Amino acid sequence: MSTQTVATKQILVSHLGRTGYADAWDLQHKLLDLRQRGRIEDVLLFTEHDHVYTIGKGGDDNHLLASEEELTKDGTEVFHIDRGGDITYHGPGQVVGYPIVDLSQHTPDIHAYLRQLEEVLIATLGTFGIQGTREEGMTGVWAGGDKIAAIGVKVSRWVTMHGFALNVNTDLQKFARIIPCGIFHKGVTSMKQLLGREISLVEVGGKLTESFVSVFGSSAVDIAPDALLERVKLVHVEPS
Repeated sequence: MSTQTVATKQILVSHLGRTGYADAWDLQHKLLDLRQRGRIEDVLLFTEHDHVYTIGKGGDDNHLLASEEELTKDGTEVFHIDRGGDITYHGPGQVVGYPIVDLSQHTPDIHAYLRQLEEVLIATLGTFGIQGTREEGMTGVWAGGDKIAAIGVKVSRWVTMHGFALNVNTDLQKFARIIPCGIFHKGVTSMKQLLGREISLVEVGGKLTESFVSVFGSSAVDIAPDALLERVKLVHVEPS
């Protein structure tokens, strides 16, 4: 494989399916390194996690209300991670998106990037007839006054990791065991709760991709998870 810098303005989109949090986090770090070195295009990962609570760098352990016994009973893991923000939940029925994007090739402004992710989510919800909104002074997307999507990112040398989580068919009772994102006065909702029916995660992933490439001015190239992992492996063993 050539060692020349890879061209930008196209984004590799990979649907990983159901993943454990640690595996997806490890893959993000590998892709972050490759993107920083210009050895891979921008990447957008989609996944549905096993039950997990993640606590960001600014998080407060007191916002996790569940006992150790409760967590053990249903196999819910807890990770302290390297994104901004407080505590949130990921699990079945939720679409999680991890953009590994070089902002220097887009808009090198972290606050603008957060607003762009919100726009992606708002545009996607709109295709399902849900009006997504912003809340002044907060990051994320709300619908009907409740939070429907959380955003938390890390940016290193202008390359992003972590991203957003959209509640589609999510079990909202899992949020009762935390203070989501450290916000006391807001509830949590899902697309299923608002529409009164289950929604295909594949369909939502497709609409998110369309919104993402529109907002970021990119073109999407689908890549199977196995092909992406093989590419990561090949580049990592190749001399720098």
